Amino acid sequence: MKGVFIGLGSNLAEPMAQIHSAIEAIDLLDDVSVVSKSSLYSSPPMGPQDQPDYINAVIEIDTTLFAHKLLDQLQEIEQQQGRVRQRHWGERTIDLDLLIYGGNTLEDERLNVPHPGIALRSFVLHPLAEIAPDLIIPTLGAMQELLKNCPLDGLQRID
Repeated sequence: MKGVFIGLGSNLAEPMAQIHSAIEAIDLLDDVSVVSKSSLYSSPPMGPQDQPDYINAVIEIDTTLFAHKLLDQLQEIEQQQGRVRQRHWGERTIDLDLLIYGGNTLEDERLNVPHPGIALRSFVLHPLAEIAPDLIIPTLGAMQELLKNCPLDGLQRID
């Protein structure tokens, strides 16, 4: 499956290193290869403000894994990197979100793709646009149109 995109975020335990480690772990998965990766971006927290800023990135992969199997693998990487879910939108060592799974849409109790927050979150949309500027996101539309309605909100490219 081509056109699979994963969002990465971290604000604990050396966030840049966490992002790089997660990308390496994803690339080492059977039936997955990283095709491209965005720059790293710094963003203020979306949730509780009493936490550090986040480091974010987006990668594109090719995979033969079904969406739910890929989600399982991503959650396993989160666990390996010490992810603990303490509070909603709270701090984390790593967060891996399956954003887009090709041209497919999926909605069930475990997984919604395209990810419902893509168009509203600068820390997702802008890194995604960096690596896929001409992308048409199923159910949402053209990347360039979505960007017009998504201000940076403190997002800063850091590499």
